[in-house]
Amino acid sequence: MTVHRVAVLALDGVIPLDLAIPTQIFTARPETPYEMAVCALDAKVATTAGFALVAGGGLEQVRGADTVIVPGYEPLLPLPEAVLGTLAEAHDRGKRVVSICTGAFALAAAGVLDGLHATTHWKHIDEFERDFPAVMVDRDVLYVDEGDVLTSAGVCCGIDLCLHLVRRDLGAVVANEIARGLVAAPHRDGGQAQYVPAPVAAAGEASLSGTRGWALHRLGEPLTLRVLARHAGLSQRTFMRRFTEETGTTPLQWLLNARLSRARELLETTDHSVDRVARDCGLGTAANLRLHFRRALGTTPTAYRRTFGRSTSHSPACSPAGPRSD
Repeated sequence: MTVHRVAVLALDGVIPLDLAIPTQIFTARPETPYEMAVCALDAKVATTAGFALVAGGGLEQVRGADTVIVPGYEPLLPLPEAVLGTLAEAHDRGKRVVSICTGAFALAAAGVLDGLHATTHWKHIDEFERDFPAVMVDRDVLYVDEGDVLTSAGVCCGIDLCLHLVRRDLGAVVANEIARGLVAAPHRDGGQAQYVPAPVAAAGEASLSGTRGWALHRLGEPLTLRVLARHAGLSQRTFMRRFTEETGTTPLQWLLNARLSRARELLETTDHSVDRVARDCGLGTAANLRLHFRRALGTTPTAYRRTFGRSTSHSPACSPAGPRSD
């Protein structure tokens, strides 16, 4: 595999959990091409948790990276020109530039986000929108993918974004395997709401995780809102409300995302026809599968299989844009 260099740029006041996410996901593994380094302007970096860390790389390594990731940091003070210039240079050279949480403030200050859609932690979204009017702020999403520029909301959304990058680079099977190692959900679509008003079940109510697990084992069946609600023992209206409160998305959108994820795994790991993949994942016909693949991934099932299928003679090299060909 072609080596893909990932530089995680730790700014002063870096949030340790935000920093840990990309360092864990992009650490070297036999099945991935990533070569990851923590970099900083100065070797010693203060964190929000009261301890300091020592970075192994400097801005020169950031300049040589294929992907630059900026974790969240606080307080959101003006950054040194050397840092802003390095981020702007990485973007100008077509490198992939990514932020987690308030790391979006650094990208915006460097001009990387001008004219693009972006997001950040919901607690800072008003400040972000006010300070950077040239950025089109998406307030209620987990992450935003603008091709070679990606931003995520707070903390756990960084896991979703980093797994999304792995999925784009190497396919669903590798991304799901890393997710299992992290005991994380294998895929949450970026369009889900980042702030869920009731993230845990209210007293006396049971979580709908059992129904979601049941559905994941029956994706090839005709699962409707009525079927899901019946399994949960709820009215359709109550089920819809509870499901959206727990997941930040609707049952049918969640089901579509699950079916697309299953289709990606089948295309990667089997030689089944596109028609059979469509049936097995619950999307019915090859035409319907192609339609949703085009909408969600900007490619076709056949092109996706050529890039990530098990019969591919060599592992796909990571590129900022991921699989976008027809």
